Amino acid sequence: MTTANAPQVETSTTAGPTARIRGWRSRPLLLVPLLAFAGLAVFLGIGLNRDPSIVPSALIGKPVPLFSLPPVKRRALGLSSADLKGQVSLVNVFASWCVACREEHPLLMRMKEEGVVPIHGLNYKDKPEDAARWLDTMGDPYARTGADLDGRVAIDWGVYGVPETYVIDRQGRIAFKQIGPITPEVVKEKILPLIEELRR
Repeated sequence: MTTANAPQVETSTTAGPTARIRGWRSRPLLLVPLLAFAGLAVFLGIGLNRDPSIVPSALIGKPVPLFSLPPVKRRALGLSSADLKGQVSLVNVFASWCVACREEHPLLMRMKEEGVVPIHGLNYKDKPEDAARWLDTMGDPYARTGADLDGRVAIDWGVYGVPETYVIDRQGRIAFKQIGPITPEVVKEKILPLIEELRR
């Protein structure tokens, strides 16, 4: 039995217009993290598929930076920008602590034995005794070897890390830059054809 004076309670399952508007306005905010994640995934996907050795260098076509380095311990000849003029040559940035340098070293030794091109070494942030021992043990493919103890010269060259290899033309300009260890494929397909072209 109900009384006539009992309060009436409104039961509605639908939200009012104000609540609906608030709901629609908050939905775009939910998309922000999703869009940010999608953008990051695309960026990382592109980065992972890129060849890290193909990084443009601002110094390609420009003269090597001016520098003069003393020789690595137990070597007679250091390396300077003046040494890189007059003939096509290679400059290889290496270090005794560099694992990837060990991978490419036999290829540098073979290039030296075959007389392909003069190879010069830029020893990066190495302890003098470690660098000397490494070359004594592994073999020395370099005509000249400069000891860049504090890494300042490598910074001027735009070195990303070791190893790196540069082809230098007769005028002392940087014609090619390889980031990471050189491989037989890189030598055959890029370095040797470029050397032949620069010698013409």
